[in-house]
Amino acid sequence: MSRFSKTLIGLMVAGTATAVFAFDRYENIGRPATPAEVAAWDIDVRPDLVGLPEGSGNVDDGMDLWETHCASCHGVFGESNEVFTPLVGGTRADDIETGRVAALIDQSFPQRTTMMKVPTISTLFDYIRRAMPWTSPKSLSDDEVYAILAYMLNLADLVPADFELSHENIAEIQERLPNRNGMTTDHGMWPGASAAEGGIGNGGTPDVQNVICMENCKTTVEIVSALPDYAQDAHGNLAEQHRGVGPVRGVPTGPQPEEGAAPAEQSSAAAVLAIANGKGCMACHGLANKIVGPGYNEIEAKYKDRPDAETYLIGKVKSGGSGVWGSIPMPPQGHVTDEEAQALVQWIMSGAKAQ
Repeated sequence: MSRFSKTLIGLMVAGTATAVFAFDRYENIGRPATPAEVAAWDIDVRPDLVGLPEGSGNVDDGMDLWETHCASCHGVFGESNEVFTPLVGGTRADDIETGRVAALIDQSFPQRTTMMKVPTISTLFDYIRRAMPWTSPKSLSDDEVYAILAYMLNLADLVPADFELSHENIAEIQERLPNRNGMTTDHGMWPGASAAEGGIGNGGTPDVQNVICMENCKTTVEIVSALPDYAQDAHGNLAEQHRGVGPVRGVPTGPQPEEGAAPAEQSSAAAVLAIANGKGCMACHGLANKIVGPGYNEIEAKYKDRPDAETYLIGKVKSGGSGVWGSIPMPPQGHVTDEEAQALVQWIMSGAKAQ
């Protein structure tokens, strides 16, 4: 039984008298959780793999499941930089041997991928099981989670292409994670006995020394992005994604107007591109390359001679479709208004320029 389950059941037992008293005072308000309800929530998997369900899944099945449930956001090979930062990349064969990812220190990789950071395989299994797919969490069976995780591990060169991951061998893979030694409890936020005393903490000793100088303080602070140029707009324009009130503003990371371009053209193209980013269109369609669906340049080329292209494509945006560009369907985009759909289609058919 996991710590969550023990804690919840303990609270239920400890609060029985209070609960009965509340029931007496307020009829039909509240009741203790049933064992089945507790079990539905008690699905966490600990770093020591307590709570891991029995099951198995191989790389081949995981690849098929990935194409169906994961590729639209994470790319076919976990490399997509459109919706989230990449899942795979930035690790080396030496990292598997040492258990510490060198790129986290020398910053030789432009972004920190999931496989660079996670120190425990339970983190991957638990998160996929509870939260993925993003649009339908908890819809995957345990065997499907094993298969998807097996595919991820294969992408990271941790297991071969014919590998089958299961509850019986997952602990062995834990010992190969590139950053398995990247987590430490030797800091002031982890109180308790130190390792020398047979514990896992450091006695609560602060691990930082901070001296307040109050000299030569800056009068103004400029917010800048440390991302390389090619990754600036990986997640759209951050300045447009932050709250419009309060002191904090996101740094502009969206496309910047070209010098000499007409202001009206700059504003129009940038505005529609912002819609495409904000509505999630760029997760599946590149300006000039296929991601999950066709690139906008391909759509323009296919329908440029069709008289009713605008009306037809607006209908596709609103209602979805399948079979024209392959087997992966495009779901209906009900969150896109008619005006936004028209602007997007006109922009695509005029070349889908970034500026």
